[in-house]
Amino acid sequence: MTTRFSCAAAASARGEPCYATASTVRRWLLIEQPGPWGADAIRESRLPSVAAEALIDLGKRLSARVLLIRRPAGRTSDGTHVYAAHTGVRSRWLQSFVVDAPQAVLDLDLEPLRRGQGVGGRPEDDALLLVCTNGRHDPCCAEFGRPVARALASAWGDLVWEVSHIGGDRFAGNVVTLPDGIYYGGLDADRAVHVAQAHLAGHLELDAYRGRSAHPFVVQAAEHFLRRDHGLTGLDAVRWTDREALAHDRWRITFVTPAGMVAVDVQVGRDDEPRQLTCRAPQLARPPRYELLALRPGGADT
Repeated sequence: MTTRFSCAAAASARGEPCYATASTVRRWLLIEQPGPWGADAIRESRLPSVAAEALIDLGKRLSARVLLIRRPAGRTSDGTHVYAAHTGVRSRWLQSFVVDAPQAVLDLDLEPLRRGQGVGGRPEDDALLLVCTNGRHDPCCAEFGRPVARALASAWGDLVWEVSHIGGDRFAGNVVTLPDGIYYGGLDADRAVHVAQAHLAGHLELDAYRGRSAHPFVVQAAEHFLRRDHGLTGLDAVRWTDREALAHDRWRITFVTPAGMVAVDVQVGRDDEPRQLTCRAPQLARPPRYELLALRPGGADT
């Protein structure tokens, strides 16, 4: 009997770091759609095909990531919940609607989302905890994500949703928080509760922190190095202000910290050996790797 390859188990066994792997997304549209999801969740769900294609087109027009959500463990809710969010560098917000059916999203005026502006929904003050559980896209998302979703839902109830594909399958269980746009990975049920408690109290667990979705990957890497070096765990203790190309594959990223400006020089490369990055990857790939070159207080050469 052949043992199924598990991309998450393989990544964990080789100690692959999860930092600088958060998908780069700033505009989000979440639509409640219970029931099964296929690998292409919007097209392969119980949505009528015409509505599915219209929602995909809407996401393209808004330059937004459209995702399906559902309550963990088959729980139901009244109406269809819809969330719009903007997770920018300086502007973050989350608004909600309750509509009669997923298709009713098409009747909302969501055009301001494209510009990062509010869309007239109810402002949400509490963070959402989104757990990727789309096993049809990658089996690890369901195997590792569902226990995480159940554990978080037991603790935080309606703040928790299962969500379709968010990226980084090999780091399952994966959690995204809105409106912060923060990705966590490599979580089991117990670890997820601990990470969520810290997050809701305003702190990052750096070992599980994949990055912030508003930041390009190299900025996520620089932030990781800076937070590690300075011991900064506050959600907003570090603010990105500038990115400068120095030479081939070298960058200088400038941040504001409680101690002042800091410049972080990073070299971008690739793993030496290609590997299978997801359970269903058609070919091997070499993921990027980041090397800290220097940390410069004041953001200038010393």
